[in-house]
Amino acid sequence: MAHPYMPNSTPDTKSAMMRAVGITGVDELFEQIPADHLLATPIALGAGIRAESTLQRHVRKLLDRNESCAENLNFLGAGCWQHHVPAVCDEIGSRSEFLTPVWGTPSSDHGRNQAWFEYASQLGELVGMEFVGLPVYSWGAAAGHALRMAARITDRHEVLVPGPLDPERLAVIKTYCGPSEVNHPITVVTVRHDPATGKLDQADLEAKLSDATAAVYLETPNYLGVIEAGAAAIAELAHGHGAEMVVGVDPISLGVLLPPSEYGADIVVGTTQPLGVHMNAGGGVGGFIATRDEERYAREYPTLQVSLADTIVPGERAFGMTLFHQSSYGSREDGNDWTGNSVYLWTVVNAVYMALMGPRGFAEIGETIVRNSAYAARRVEGIPGVRVRWPSGFFKEFVVDFSETGKTVAQINETLRGKAIFGGKDLSADFPELGQAALYCVTEIHTESDITALVGALTEAVTV
Repeated sequence: MAHPYMPNSTPDTKSAMMRAVGITGVDELFEQIPADHLLATPIALGAGIRAESTLQRHVRKLLDRNESCAENLNFLGAGCWQHHVPAVCDEIGSRSEFLTPVWGTPSSDHGRNQAWFEYASQLGELVGMEFVGLPVYSWGAAAGHALRMAARITDRHEVLVPGPLDPERLAVIKTYCGPSEVNHPITVVTVRHDPATGKLDQADLEAKLSDATAAVYLETPNYLGVIEAGAAAIAELAHGHGAEMVVGVDPISLGVLLPPSEYGADIVVGTTQPLGVHMNAGGGVGGFIATRDEERYAREYPTLQVSLADTIVPGERAFGMTLFHQSSYGSREDGNDWTGNSVYLWTVVNAVYMALMGPRGFAEIGETIVRNSAYAARRVEGIPGVRVRWPSGFFKEFVVDFSETGKTVAQINETLRGKAIFGGKDLSADFPELGQAALYCVTEIHTESDITALVGALTEAVTV
């Protein structure tokens, strides 16, 4: 039977394709999969739905079971944050010349290369660097690539990363650095954080730095929301041992915080999701890499670059690819790294967002987030038995400790869900030393009434 939505699924077409590749059954395409990896019994799926209208209703019914941040009050962050996305970002990003062109042909560039150039230029200005590649899949992917860049530049194979790091991001970094069984693996060493401040323990860092260290990786704000005020001293320690300083940042914080270039960063990475990209799952949210415009860095990028070039018409300039050969797109397995799928449409959206905001807009949104999150932390800390760890020197996110209430974060979040509120990210499994703690996120979208609703719901959750 032919599949109603797949024109090449007719029996005759299947037979022709199998003859062409020299097989008699589709199962032969998967013979390399070990038998013990295969299901012993078929999956109990319902009968196929042939009518498109019925299928549409079925899928809609499944989707309606989801509860999103559109109809719930949300205080979750931890790597994907709810920021306001101006309507113009969606409008420009959905235009056909950006949304649907075929990659790799001259006809696919209907302003795309210029938009990419504008993205790189604006992001470079934001982080204080001159050379910016097109984005990779995520912040973790950007950090992994940057640490591999540092290893190639220094010819060393050990990197130091902070203890309070997003577990998912750390897992990606370790994957990029490779297991010990592969050739030239990069050893990932964790540096403790100071439990009194939530910041990197500089004494532990100094003890672990050596002539084998290719890079020190630091995030500010870190995963727990704390601003690393000693970043310049950390960079000095790294450079004193001949290591590269790689800094991860939330770009929306740079309206109120110094750009990493001003405290010794050599390579800057981070996420582009706060820059006009809606929260989403199942696809990349964007990660960037930026450096100084020096050949030793430019030659190590695995990503695509867009630059300006003179044309055959005197005085005319055009936007085009550069250093294409060093990417996996240009040289396949001989490229610096395999970048795989990327998020180039988000690049257009990021360029629109940054152009719309400008320096004054970034300062305004940063100040608003600082005020909102500080106000929320003060209100939450007023709840009996609840305390905020490191109540000063954070940006957007802060850690709330519920240990003294006798309730688990899971219990508290369940109560909040009953009131249409997504509570903070439960940290108790990943960071057991923090006790029953949660990471709360407050951005420019939260109002005084939102915070009052949270405080009321939390008060009830810890007392009932």
